[in-house]
Amino acid sequence: MTEDIQGIHSRGRVLEEMFFHKQNSILMEKKQQLQKLERDLKTVSGISGISDEAVLRKLVELNVQVEVLATLLVVPLIEVAWADGKIKKGDREAILHAAEGAGVHGGPHHSGLFEHWLDAGPPKGFLESWIFYMQGLCQLLTPDERRALESDILSRAKRIADAGGRGSKAKVSRKKEDVLLQLENAFRP
Repeated sequence: MTEDIQGIHSRGRVLEEMFFHKQNSILMEKKQQLQKLERDLKTVSGISGISDEAVLRKLVELNVQVEVLATLLVVPLIEVAWADGKIKKGDREAILHAAEGAGVHGGPHHSGLFEHWLDAGPPKGFLESWIFYMQGLCQLLTPDERRALESDILSRAKRIADAGGRGSKAKVSRKKEDVLLQLENAFRP
């Protein structure tokens, strides 16, 4: 009988160890997933320029492609910069400075992307494609996430508009205001 009890206790310890080992594995896996998510959030933030954590988490959850993330912030800025059809040399430096402040120029994730489009200008349909994508994305976001994304992108675009207009005291051109309005409307699906 004592052997039976010892056998049961022995089996109980094995079962207990297996249970807690399994639980430890699950907990470790969850921890690794959280660490990966945090790394992904930093990457997504660096690539997209978005700083709101709820929006970043949603973009990671939606598995938005890296290439698309890079366009979320760059397209509006390029469109605003080129709204008047050209960029003057003095404006270019102000725009680059504003883009640096917006986290788009000089960062490790953009490696010349902004500068390329600043030099080349936006291709036809660039803004329309961005608006179409953004309207679809906004349907997947909560109202708070949408507002945070809108605020983030529009504030940066306004900085570029002001820089291209030679500072906040200068009047932003009507064409730049039109682009800013189109960007704003993209968040109203």
